[in-house]
Amino acid sequence: MRFGVLGTGHWAATTQAVALAAHPKATLAGVWGRSPAKTAAVAESFGVTAFDNVDKLLDSVDAVAIALPPQIQADLAARAARAGKHLLLDKPLALTVESASAVVDAVTDSGVSSVVFFTNRFVPGVAAFLRDNAALGGWYAAHATMYASIFRPGNPYAGSTWRKEHGGLWDLGPHALSVVLPLLGPVVDLSAADGPHDTVHLLLRHDSGAASTLSLTLDAAPDATTFAFSYYGEHGALTLPAWGDDTAVTAFGHAVTALIAAAGGTPHPCDVRYAASITGILSAADQARRTQTIVTV
Repeated sequence: MRFGVLGTGHWAATTQAVALAAHPKATLAGVWGRSPAKTAAVAESFGVTAFDNVDKLLDSVDAVAIALPPQIQADLAARAARAGKHLLLDKPLALTVESASAVVDAVTDSGVSSVVFFTNRFVPGVAAFLRDNAALGGWYAAHATMYASIFRPGNPYAGSTWRKEHGGLWDLGPHALSVVLPLLGPVVDLSAADGPHDTVHLLLRHDSGAASTLSLTLDAAPDATTFAFSYYGEHGALTLPAWGDDTAVTAFGHAVTALIAAAGGTPHPCDVRYAASITGILSAADQARRTQTIVTV
């Protein structure tokens, strides 16, 4: 499968392009970005074509991997799907329900395959943990804490405008939801409260009767960073396993494999429809934190 990368930032250059270049069943065919200079630099480092026009890139590939801010990703993803290209997207899919729905409609109408890179879901040990314990059932509570501190000098995401504007809810929320929903099920309603350091706290009620809490920020005090996921159920208490030797690059490689399999007729659960449902939850959470009310999802 011939891939084009849309984006030239840190994630595109150090994760997506690296994984695609190394994948035995994929070819990195070209790069497009909003900055011609950055596009040329990334393309040269991988020995591929630098495209100055999105449609020319689409004419040259079978699939696109997008590493751009979500409000830009959604429009380009729909455009690529309408051109008949398979989609390997980043999270969140979009920043509005309407934009996410437009991507789903384009994928449905064109019949292309899609995978959205919820990183944990492509780490084999984590995926096995979620699969086995979802089959076990009986989970009635989960707690997720994701306190990152990205706005310090030297952090590759310190200059991310969309992360500064939308915060941990939209950047970390998809990660947390992707490992809570498989065990507790869809969310029916939620409430939210803001805290210091741009932290948002969510209380979610699931259709199974379970409840979960998420605490998220990208601007924690440097010594207060932590990532923890705990689950409670009829069979005891568990924590999400660590990644082990896996890296974001190896996880993205697994996502590439998943998209190739999806194009061959084996869909992956983390497709654009699943990603759109998470955009719906995050949009409801944004409303809840603004209005201080319980919001139906």
